[in-house]
Amino acid sequence: MIQFKNLYLIGSSHIAQQSLNEVKDFIVKDNPDIVALELDKGRFYALISKKSKRRASLSDIKRVGFKGFLFQVIGSFVSKKLGKIVNVNPGDEMLMAIKLSKKRNIALIDRDIHVTLKRFSKSITWKEKFRIVGDVIKGIFLGKKNLEKYGIKGFDLTKVPSPDLIRKMVNIVKQRYPNFYNVLVRERDVFMANNLIKLVNLYPDKKILAIVGAGHVDGISKLIKKHKFIN
Repeated sequence: MIQFKNLYLIGSSHIAQQSLNEVKDFIVKDNPDIVALELDKGRFYALISKKSKRRASLSDIKRVGFKGFLFQVIGSFVSKKLGKIVNVNPGDEMLMAIKLSKKRNIALIDRDIHVTLKRFSKSITWKEKFRIVGDVIKGIFLGKKNLEKYGIKGFDLTKVPSPDLIRKMVNIVKQRYPNFYNVLVRERDVFMANNLIKLVNLYPDKKILAIVGAGHVDGISKLIKKHKFIN
């Protein structure tokens, strides 16, 4: 948990029970006026209407490009596989926040997923794409031994990784897949930080809870610290 005046930032792991507990505890005990989520309108309505389990179709290629489509398919497969291991559906912490915030204002702060996937299709190289696929396969089927090669030890899917471990993982992504990092992490850090800054400026007397992926916390925090309302 990081606090900037009236803004509280929770870094979640989308399949971790710890994230579910932290989100529930804060909303119930601290009663925020606004809950800001790492979602766009499409993902929000899919989540609350239980259509998030829709399989990616070939028609999605026209909308987001082939590379974006392929990333969507692989990402969905991996997240569901890991979610089954810990018995938590990807995005359950967001859904819990929505259900607990019926009488509060919900703010959707993430960029449209279709824009992100289009940017992904245009930016990422095939070399980088094959490297990502290869590393995903190694991570799934080789497990701890392969992760330890990169200095990642003691990874518990039921918990949110420590800040040091998150930074180490983000740096690996940045070095091995620079275009992936730029589109999926850095650009969205900027987009979400700007939306949070707007919220704080619009509602300076309201308590705002923002729930974002743990990998975005450092980037968003640095951008917010640069803004004058933090001084």
